[in-house]
Amino acid sequence: MSNETNQNGATGAVYGLGFIGAAIYYISVATSFWMGVIGFLKAVVWPIFFVYEVLKYVSA
Repeated sequence: MSNETNQNGATGAVYGLGFIGAAIYYISVATSFWMGVIGFLKAVVWPIFFVYEVLKYVSA
């Protein structure tokens, strides 16, 4: 029986800090409660937006 673990602490920390920063940003610029909710949902998937913008910049 193999007892291997994969430790990705740095990746989780970067995602966690990015999530907190994105949540603070999106919620602080929200003009209504529902925009705040949408901002929170955007904060959950912020890496998708980041990778898209980087790839758009690199391929241009």
